[in-house]
Amino acid sequence: MASPNLGPSIPDSASKTSSERRLEYDWDYHDINHTFPLRTFRPDPEYDDENHSVPPAALRMGTTTAAERARRNVNAKLANPLAGISHAMLEEMGARYARKHQVGDQEDIRAFSKGAVLAQDPSKYQTVAGLTEEEQLVLHAEEHHRWHQPPLLYIVIVVCSTCAAVQGMDCRVSTQPRKFGYEKGATDGERRNGGQLFYKYQYGIGGDDPRSTWLTGLLNSAPYLCCAFLGCWLTVPFNSLFGRRGTIFLTCLFSALACFWQAFANTWWHMFIARFFLGFGIGHKSATIPIFAAETTPPRIRGALVMQWQVWTASGIMLGYASDLCLYKVPDQAGVIGLNWRLMMASAMLPALVVVACVFMCPESPRWYMSKGRHFKAYQSMCKLRYNKIQAARDIYYMHTLLEAENDIKHGRNKFVEIITRRRNRNAMIASELLMFLQQFCGVNIISYYSSQIFLDGGFSPISALSASLGFGLINWIFAIPAIYTIDTFGRRNLLLTTYPFLSLFLFFTGFSFSIPAETKHSTRTACIALGIYLYGIVYSPGQGPVPFTYSAEAYPLYVRAYGMSLATATTWFFNALLSITWPSMQAAFTPQGAFSWYAGWNVVGFFLILTLLPETKGKTLEELDQVFSVPTRVHARYGLRQLRYFVMRYVLRRDAGPEPLYAHEDTRDIDRGFDQDDEKGM
Repeated sequence: MASPNLGPSIPDSASKTSSERRLEYDWDYHDINHTFPLRTFRPDPEYDDENHSVPPAALRMGTTTAAERARRNVNAKLANPLAGISHAMLEEMGARYARKHQVGDQEDIRAFSKGAVLAQDPSKYQTVAGLTEEEQLVLHAEEHHRWHQPPLLYIVIVVCSTCAAVQGMDCRVSTQPRKFGYEKGATDGERRNGGQLFYKYQYGIGGDDPRSTWLTGLLNSAPYLCCAFLGCWLTVPFNSLFGRRGTIFLTCLFSALACFWQAFANTWWHMFIARFFLGFGIGHKSATIPIFAAETTPPRIRGALVMQWQVWTASGIMLGYASDLCLYKVPDQAGVIGLNWRLMMASAMLPALVVVACVFMCPESPRWYMSKGRHFKAYQSMCKLRYNKIQAARDIYYMHTLLEAENDIKHGRNKFVEIITRRRNRNAMIASELLMFLQQFCGVNIISYYSSQIFLDGGFSPISALSASLGFGLINWIFAIPAIYTIDTFGRRNLLLTTYPFLSLFLFFTGFSFSIPAETKHSTRTACIALGIYLYGIVYSPGQGPVPFTYSAEAYPLYVRAYGMSLATATTWFFNALLSITWPSMQAAFTPQGAFSWYAGWNVVGFFLILTLLPETKGKTLEELDQVFSVPTRVHARYGLRQLRYFVMRYVLRRDAGPEPLYAHEDTRDIDRGFDQDDEKGM
């Protein structure tokens, strides 16, 4: 049976020209700048009650102000600022840009003149006069073989992936100290999972009394508290001062030092301080890596390469589990108590040191250079990330024109205020914050951080619990790999809507498996608990695992992107800390059945929140997403609820029904007038 497709939020524009998109959306464009001052929407010719089309009487032309027309003008420019301009004019504009910014020699000026024409519509390269045979071959390969990319681009991805493994090990190394020494450990978090099983007894907090459970949770959450309240908010100043590469270098250096420090902690408060410092190596790294990957990759493979963050975070978790298992039986030496867990905590520094040594082999983000006005450096960097100069010139010139249009909407206002007051930014914030919240409340980290303890409580022996945790880490990694392909084909939103019902189902199954009597049906109990956790990992890895960071990295426009990612990562780490602190006490108060059911219920809620509040973003350039997030939230929410009817008609009743196009039914009253002037109810 075909995988259910709940329909894209808007038609995919990756393979359409700007003219085709304008016909598809059926907007009235007017002046030479392609504004739509009256924003008139024509109804579908075949409207009726069944397809929820809007009758002509419902379409009204709103009264507009100069400010509204200016904003719409910017929106139109962002959709494609080069649409409608002749090839001759584009060649002159490209050459003039290259001369103005002193970008290279005559060969580079020619590349920009041709690149400006290509930037208007990269898929129509055959219509561009004057391209060499080599240039045509490169453009053909780019169009038809999306993984045909320069080796240096893949080196960037390897470095970013190693950073993700560092992140995973940082999180695992210190999060699970309940009954026996350490359980997981591939990433910092996973190693935490194993190491805490030992050190909490050495620190005198290994009991089930409230003091011990809360202090255990506090130690586990220490780096996330730092991330939420300090580390993530350093993203903007660090990126501004040191660039993307410099920020990655410093954060990995902080991670390596903190992991080494943790190995020497002898009291719970000393461990808390060391782990809190680790947050400075996690917070702005988690915000910077997805941005860096997104800004260096072509749109057609951006989602797949950005989501390598999740794949390799999962691999770090798996390696953490494996290292915990390998170091489990290391004996103490003279004068050293707890050598095994100390080695576990320190082991996460190794991949961090690899990144420190290799990060400056990668070129800096071209978009970061552009934001600093260093156009020639941006071009040089892009040339290293593309096969041919004409590709680099095309992408740099298109980036330049989009950024110029984007600068028009800054309005001289505070950037945090802009995130809230402008509908386009506000909708991106709602979607991003929703995903970051649900990434924690879907319940994955209660398994990642406490899996060994969960398996212990389920009747496993300590060594079997560690082995079972390694199995979860392996599953989490293997099943994240398919998302490299599905995230840019099946789509971000569809992946989430397909997997969320199963996340809820398997958490319910795992929780109620604890009701099986351990005395009489021990094998059945342990098998059901392991099965539920493993099935949960299988559906989490390709959906809720990779999507949130990929989505958040691409949702915001460039001028507020660093602020938006800071907010997104601060949100996920705050709720990560909340989950880490509360799970030991929640499990004691609710019992495993109630604690797992609590998070299973949140997955049900999450399905409907995603259905109504999350637009699809696949197939869009980073800047074209302005159009996606300009749809009013209530319009998209109604559209999402109507998709349930489409799903039932298509996949349950097996009728010939197609997904409803979102933009065909937008009312002119829903124009964006800013938060401070909106007269609409809600957002």
